[in-house]
Amino acid sequence: MQYLLTLYSDESGWERMTPEQQKQGVAAYQGYSEALKSAGVYVGSNRLRPSSTATTLRATEGKTQVLDGPFVDSKEKLGGYYLIDVPDLDAALSWAGRCPGVQHGTVEVRAIWSM
Repeated sequence: MQYLLTLYSDESGWERMTPEQQKQGVAAYQGYSEALKSAGVYVGSNRLRPSSTATTLRATEGKTQVLDGPFVDSKEKLGGYYLIDVPDLDAALSWAGRCPGVQHGTVEVRAIWSM
């Protein structure tokens, strides 16, 4: 079964890190990605551009509105994701708990609803 691990964090945290801390952070995510691949559960992942580059669409009274920036105003922003294929929720939670993002933000786990 496929699960989407969405990674939320304070976007300004990256700028507050030293170059060495940034290097360590990148290495941690690369190691996590390699562990997922080695286990054969990796389907895909990507980092997202800052939320300030987002465009949001919504319909109001039948008219589509286009808004610059994210719709949700919160401290933590969606920064990336991992799509994994594991036997069950327990396995997905185990992998999510190993994600470096859990140390500085939130990792949400959602089952993919195949259509």
